[in-house]
Amino acid sequence: MNIQGIFRRKPNKFIQLLVQQTNLTAHGLSLLKTYMEKRDHGVAAQISRTEKDADEIRRILIEELMRKSVTPFDRGDIFAISREVDDVLDYANTTVDEMEILDVPTTPYMLRMASLLNDAAQEIDLAVQRLQSRHYAVATDHAQRAKALENRVETVYREAISDLFTEPKNLKQLMPIMKVREGYRHLSNMADREDAAANAISDVIMKVS
Repeated sequence: MNIQGIFRRKPNKFIQLLVQQTNLTAHGLSLLKTYMEKRDHGVAAQISRTEKDADEIRRILIEELMRKSVTPFDRGDIFAISREVDDVLDYANTTVDEMEILDVPTTPYMLRMASLLNDAAQEIDLAVQRLQSRHYAVATDHAQRAKALENRVETVYREAISDLFTEPKNLKQLMPIMKVREGYRHLSNMADREDAAANAISDVIMKVS
């Protein structure tokens, strides 16, 4: 038997489940970026399936938290990270659903926001992976990068709203404008949830460092 294997730390099931959830969320946000670029109905369906897969992982995680098992971090903190990450993918799914149903056109601002949201999701995924390996300083760095990307999304959001209402509009143009505005709002809310996920990760690190 490999002597190193005897002393190797067994992966924690709670962090493993969180990693699975953030992996799926990062994949879903990558698909969202692709959807905004191509407006492919097949990609929309992939986002929906990814969201359902992530929901299943979250249900398993919550069931595990309800048991009397020892957790690596505070149960409430694990739940908070999972909840915020879940909201990110939920927003991605509902954004695409509404764009499909209402035939909302993709704008250059949506493309920029989706690209930044994807980058932030990758940072959150990396942060949780570094929690798993106990590289807390590196996890903090990734969480801070996610927060910085959220700020950039909000900057693009404000530019988009300003541009949307710059020129006088007549009543005939009002409905398409409101559809686009709703798309912007969904993407902005997604950024808020990514920021909250990054904060939840930072809270855990503050307690264990």
